[in-house]
Amino acid sequence: MAKYRIAGLKVEMTTFGRTLTQAIPYLANFDGAAEVTVVPQADGLPPGKNLDDDSREYVATGRSFYFQLLPYGGMMFHASCIILEGRAYCFSGPCGTGKSTHTALYRNIFGDDKVQILNDDKPALRRVDGTWLACGTPWSGKTDLNLNLNAPLGGICFLAQGERNAIRRLAGAEAIPSLMQMTHHTKEPTRILLHLELLDSLLANVPVWQMTCRPDSEAVHLSYDAMIGRTL
Repeated sequence: MAKYRIAGLKVEMTTFGRTLTQAIPYLANFDGAAEVTVVPQADGLPPGKNLDDDSREYVATGRSFYFQLLPYGGMMFHASCIILEGRAYCFSGPCGTGKSTHTALYRNIFGDDKVQILNDDKPALRRVDGTWLACGTPWSGKTDLNLNLNAPLGGICFLAQGERNAIRRLAGAEAIPSLMQMTHHTKEPTRILLHLELLDSLLANVPVWQMTCRPDSEAVHLSYDAMIGRTL
């Protein structure tokens, strides 16, 4: 098994194809036992008439890592996540809402030298010593946009397409359905409790926003100003 360090954890993983390639930046040497072991089994791969074996294995390794991440205070989150000025910001929402477009606009406006794409699809959010971090992972969706970096999580913004740009901060309970929708679901009672406890901590420490927007520079400045606390 190859050794990796992902989201600050020691990981051993058997992979092939796409997963193997995208995990190269996370290769690491470490002593002692791995904290997470990912070994996708052929009979455990998710079904999918439109997925080849490589893609199915990619999904299976991501799910395996997510479920083993929970006891270490983390969860995988469906979002396009950037690092700007030393803090991470996640832009989330259903497929087709413009997450990648929005983060690409950040790079165009603020510059590639200031904005890094931490992960374009599945960053890990992890609580470490009381601080929530956004962490790069090899599971970045259709693109290979991911970095082996961690940064304090400054905010989460749920996007929806609209005719005008508007943003508002969500109250804790109001944000739970959207947060639940963008993480993996589980029916195992222990994992459910862990998941809910983590969501409660996340909402207590990280501001969550809802924004309707157009794909333009005004939307970028609006979300940026809100999440750094310049506007409410």
